[in-house]
Amino acid sequence: MFALGYAADNIAVYYGYGTNSSTHSLTYSTGSGSESCMITVGHFNNDNRLDIAVVNFDANNIIVLFGYENGSSANQTAFSTESSRVVWIQATDLKNDSITDLVTANYATRSVSVSVILGYGNGTFSNPSTYSTRFDSFPFMVVSGDFNGDKRMDLAIANFGTNNAGIMFENGKGIFGTQKQLSTGSNSYSYSIALSDLNNDFILDLVVANYENKSIGVFLGERQRNIYKSNGLFTQ
Repeated sequence: MFALGYAADNIAVYYGYGTNSSTHSLTYSTGSGSESCMITVGHFNNDNRLDIAVVNFDANNIIVLFGYENGSSANQTAFSTESSRVVWIQATDLKNDSITDLVTANYATRSVSVSVILGYGNGTFSNPSTYSTRFDSFPFMVVSGDFNGDKRMDLAIANFGTNNAGIMFENGKGIFGTQKQLSTGSNSYSYSIALSDLNNDFILDLVVANYENKSIGVFLGERQRNIYKSNGLFTQ
Protein backbone atom coordinates (compact mmCIF):
# COMPACT_ATOMS: atom_id res chain seq x y z
CA MET A 1 0.00 0.00 0.00
CA PHE A 2 1.18 3.51 -0.80
CA ALA A 3 0.48 6.93 0.71
CA LEU A 4 1.52 10.27 -0.72
CA GLY A 5 2.46 13.15 1.56
CA TYR A 6 1.36 16.10 -0.59
CA ALA A 7 2.53 18.74 1.88
CA ALA A 8 5.28 16.59 3.41
CA ASP A 9 6.96 15.93 0.04
CA ASN A 10 7.31 12.20 0.51
CA ILE A 11 5.84 8.81 -0.27
CA ALA A 12 5.24 6.09 2.30
CA VAL A 13 5.25 2.43 1.30
CA TYR A 14 3.44 0.05 3.66
CA TYR A 15 4.46 -3.61 3.50
CA GLY A 16 1.98 -6.32 4.46
CA TYR A 17 2.80 -9.68 6.04
CA GLY A 18 0.03 -11.66 4.35
CA THR A 19 -1.92 -11.88 7.59
CA ASN A 20 -4.08 -9.53 9.59
CA SER A 21 -1.07 -8.33 11.54
CA SER A 22 0.18 -4.77 11.26
CA THR A 23 2.43 -3.59 8.46
CA HIS A 24 5.76 -1.81 8.50
CA SER A 25 6.53 1.17 6.32
CA LEU A 26 9.40 3.00 4.63
CA THR A 27 9.30 6.66 3.64
CA TYR A 28 11.05 8.16 0.61
CA SER A 29 11.54 11.85 -0.09
CA THR A 30 10.16 13.27 -3.33
CA GLY A 31 12.10 16.52 -3.01
CA SER A 32 11.48 19.81 -1.26
CA GLY A 33 8.41 21.63 -2.57
CA SER A 34 7.52 18.78 -4.93
CA GLU A 35 3.83 18.46 -3.91
CA SER A 36 3.46 14.83 -5.00
CA CYS A 37 -0.11 14.22 -6.15
CA MET A 38 -0.37 10.87 -7.96
CA ILE A 39 1.33 7.48 -8.08
CA THR A 40 1.39 4.42 -10.33
CA VAL A 41 3.28 1.14 -10.22
CA GLY A 42 4.67 -1.13 -12.93
CA HIS A 43 7.66 -3.12 -14.14
CA PHE A 44 9.85 -0.39 -15.65
CA ASN A 45 13.16 -2.26 -15.97
CA ASN A 46 12.00 -5.87 -16.55
CA ASP A 47 13.46 -7.34 -13.36
CA ASN A 48 10.05 -8.70 -12.22
CA ARG A 49 10.01 -6.29 -9.27
CA LEU A 50 7.42 -3.58 -8.97
CA ASP A 51 8.69 -0.05 -9.45
CA ILE A 52 6.98 3.22 -8.51
CA ALA A 53 6.39 6.38 -10.55
CA VAL A 54 5.38 9.52 -8.66
CA VAL A 55 4.05 12.75 -10.15
CA ASN A 56 5.30 15.95 -8.52
CA PHE A 57 2.82 18.69 -9.37
CA ASP A 58 4.81 21.70 -8.21
CA ALA A 59 8.24 20.42 -9.24
CA ASN A 60 6.97 19.53 -12.73
CA ASN A 61 8.68 16.16 -12.82
CA ILE A 62 8.15 12.43 -12.48
CA ILE A 63 10.24 10.43 -10.03
CA VAL A 64 10.81 6.71 -10.58
CA LEU A 65 11.83 4.52 -7.63
CA PHE A 66 13.07 1.08 -8.60
CA GLY A 67 12.13 -1.93 -6.49
CA TYR A 68 14.69 -4.17 -4.83
CA GLU A 69 14.54 -7.89 -4.04
CA ASN A 70 13.77 -7.23 -0.37
CA GLY A 71 10.71 -5.16 -1.33
CA SER A 72 12.26 -1.78 -0.63
CA SER A 73 12.47 0.96 -3.25
CA ALA A 74 15.41 3.22 -3.89
CA ASN A 75 17.78 4.21 -6.71
CA GLN A 76 15.57 7.17 -7.51
CA THR A 77 15.63 8.85 -10.91
CA ALA A 78 13.66 11.87 -12.13
CA PHE A 79 12.76 13.41 -15.45
CA SER A 80 11.14 16.74 -16.27
CA THR A 81 7.57 17.27 -17.43
CA GLU A 82 8.49 20.90 -18.17
CA SER A 83 5.68 23.25 -17.06
CA SER A 84 2.82 20.82 -17.68
CA ARG A 85 1.50 20.48 -14.09
CA VAL A 86 0.76 16.77 -14.25
CA VAL A 87 -2.21 15.69 -12.09
CA TRP A 88 -2.62 12.05 -13.18
CA ILE A 89 -0.38 9.20 -14.28
CA GLN A 90 -1.04 5.64 -15.43
CA ALA A 91 1.41 2.84 -16.21
CA THR A 92 0.27 0.81 -19.21
CA ASP A 93 1.58 -1.07 -22.24
CA LEU A 94 0.56 1.24 -25.08
CA LYS A 95 2.46 -0.51 -27.88
CA ASN A 96 1.61 -4.13 -27.01
CA ASP A 97 5.33 -4.94 -26.75
CA SER A 98 5.32 -6.07 -23.08
CA ILE A 99 7.16 -2.87 -22.09
CA THR A 100 5.50 -0.51 -19.62
CA ASP A 101 4.80 3.03 -20.80
CA LEU A 102 3.38 6.05 -18.97
CA VAL A 103 0.50 8.37 -19.83
CA THR A 104 -0.25 11.61 -17.96
CA ALA A 105 -2.98 14.25 -17.73
CA ASN A 106 -1.56 17.78 -17.72
CA TYR A 107 -3.43 20.64 -16.05
CA ALA A 108 -1.27 23.68 -16.86
CA THR A 109 -2.98 26.65 -18.50
CA ARG A 110 -0.71 26.67 -21.54
CA SER A 111 -0.43 22.91 -22.00
CA VAL A 112 -3.86 21.41 -21.28
CA SER A 113 -3.05 18.03 -22.73
CA VAL A 114 -2.18 14.41 -22.20
CA SER A 115 1.35 13.12 -22.61
CA VAL A 116 2.57 9.71 -23.75
CA ILE A 117 5.95 8.62 -22.38
CA LEU A 118 7.18 5.41 -23.98
CA GLY A 119 9.26 2.97 -21.95
CA TYR A 120 12.41 1.31 -23.24
CA GLY A 121 12.25 -1.62 -20.81
CA ASN A 122 15.51 -0.73 -19.07
CA GLY A 123 14.17 1.84 -16.62
CA THR A 124 14.45 4.77 -19.02
CA PHE A 125 11.73 6.55 -20.97
CA SER A 126 11.30 8.64 -24.08
CA ASN A 127 10.64 12.36 -23.99
CA PRO A 128 6.92 13.08 -23.57
CA SER A 129 4.79 13.27 -26.72
CA THR A 130 2.03 15.74 -25.93
CA TYR A 131 -1.49 15.80 -27.40
CA SER A 132 -3.83 18.74 -26.91
CA THR A 133 -7.16 18.21 -25.17
CA ARG A 134 -8.24 21.68 -26.36
CA PHE A 135 -8.36 25.09 -24.73
CA ASP A 136 -9.60 25.27 -21.12
CA SER A 137 -10.21 21.49 -21.00
CA PHE A 138 -8.18 20.90 -17.81
CA PRO A 139 -7.98 17.09 -18.10
CA PHE A 140 -8.26 15.43 -14.71
CA MET A 141 -7.72 11.77 -15.58
CA VAL A 142 -6.69 9.57 -18.50
CA VAL A 143 -7.02 5.79 -18.91
CA SER A 144 -6.15 3.38 -21.72
CA GLY A 145 -8.02 0.57 -23.45
CA ASP A 146 -8.68 -0.92 -26.90
CA PHE A 147 -11.86 0.89 -27.99
CA ASN A 148 -12.00 -0.11 -31.66
CA GLY A 149 -10.83 -3.73 -31.64
CA ASP A 150 -7.52 -3.18 -33.45
CA LYS A 151 -5.45 -4.54 -30.54
CA ARG A 152 -3.94 -1.09 -29.95
CA MET A 153 -4.39 0.87 -26.76
CA ASP A 154 -6.44 4.05 -27.10
CA LEU A 155 -6.94 6.85 -24.55
CA ALA A 156 -10.04 8.12 -22.73
CA ILE A 157 -9.83 11.45 -20.91
CA ALA A 158 -12.04 13.18 -18.33
CA ASN A 159 -12.01 16.86 -19.31
CA PHE A 160 -13.03 18.85 -16.25
CA GLY A 161 -13.04 22.29 -17.87
CA THR A 162 -14.97 21.58 -21.08
CA ASN A 163 -17.56 19.13 -19.71
CA ASN A 164 -16.75 16.16 -21.89
CA ALA A 165 -14.93 12.88 -22.23
CA GLY A 166 -12.20 12.79 -24.85
CA ILE A 167 -11.23 9.79 -26.96
CA MET A 168 -7.90 9.47 -28.78
CA PHE A 169 -7.36 6.47 -31.04
CA GLU A 170 -3.85 5.05 -31.40
CA ASN A 171 -2.94 4.90 -35.07
CA GLY A 172 0.37 3.05 -34.94
CA LYS A 173 3.67 3.02 -33.02
CA GLY A 174 2.31 4.84 -29.99
CA ILE A 175 1.02 7.83 -31.99
CA PHE A 176 -2.48 9.13 -31.21
CA GLY A 177 -5.01 10.98 -33.36
CA THR A 178 -6.98 14.15 -32.67
CA GLN A 179 -9.30 13.98 -29.69
CA LYS A 180 -12.97 13.16 -30.28
CA GLN A 181 -15.28 14.68 -27.67
CA LEU A 182 -18.32 13.16 -25.95
CA SER A 183 -20.43 15.71 -24.10
CA THR A 184 -21.14 14.95 -20.44
CA GLY A 185 -23.65 17.78 -20.09
CA SER A 186 -23.55 21.48 -19.30
CA ASN A 187 -21.62 22.35 -16.13
CA SER A 188 -20.92 18.67 -15.41
CA TYR A 189 -17.18 19.11 -14.70
CA SER A 190 -16.09 15.56 -15.49
CA TYR A 191 -13.24 14.47 -13.23
CA SER A 192 -13.03 10.67 -13.31
CA ILE A 193 -13.39 8.02 -15.99
CA ALA A 194 -13.45 4.20 -16.01
CA LEU A 195 -13.66 1.48 -18.65
CA SER A 196 -15.65 -1.75 -18.57
CA ASP A 197 -17.76 -4.01 -20.78
CA LEU A 198 -21.07 -3.07 -19.16
CA ASN A 199 -23.42 -4.96 -21.47
CA ASN A 200 -21.42 -8.12 -22.20
CA ASP A 201 -20.92 -7.43 -25.92
CA PHE A 202 -17.10 -7.60 -25.78
CA ILE A 203 -16.83 -3.85 -26.50
CA LEU A 204 -15.45 -1.45 -23.91
CA ASP A 205 -17.88 1.13 -22.53
CA LEU A 206 -17.09 4.38 -20.70
CA VAL A 207 -18.30 5.57 -17.31
CA VAL A 208 -17.69 9.20 -16.38
CA ALA A 209 -18.13 10.76 -12.92
CA ASN A 210 -19.25 14.40 -12.98
CA TYR A 211 -18.41 16.65 -10.05
CA GLU A 212 -20.77 19.61 -10.35
CA ASN A 213 -24.08 17.97 -11.27
CA LYS A 214 -23.36 14.92 -9.09
CA SER A 215 -23.98 12.42 -11.84
CA ILE A 216 -22.47 9.44 -13.61
CA GLY A 217 -22.52 9.35 -17.40
CA VAL A 218 -22.53 6.02 -19.27
CA PHE A 219 -21.37 5.79 -22.89
CA LEU A 220 -21.91 2.43 -24.56
CA GLY A 221 -19.56 1.36 -27.34
CA GLU A 222 -21.31 0.74 -30.66
CA ARG A 223 -20.75 -2.27 -32.90
CA GLN A 224 -18.67 -0.15 -35.26
CA ARG A 225 -16.19 -0.04 -32.35
CA ASN A 226 -15.28 3.58 -32.94
CA ILE A 227 -18.51 5.31 -31.89
CA TYR A 228 -19.74 5.87 -28.36
CA LYS A 229 -23.38 6.66 -27.61
CA SER A 230 -24.61 8.16 -24.36
CA ASN A 231 -26.84 5.90 -22.31
CA GLY A 232 -27.94 8.80 -20.14
CA LEU A 233 -26.87 10.37 -16.87
CA PHE A 234 -27.51 8.59 -13.60
CA THR A 235 -27.80 11.10 -10.75
CA GLN A 236 -27.95 10.84 -7.00
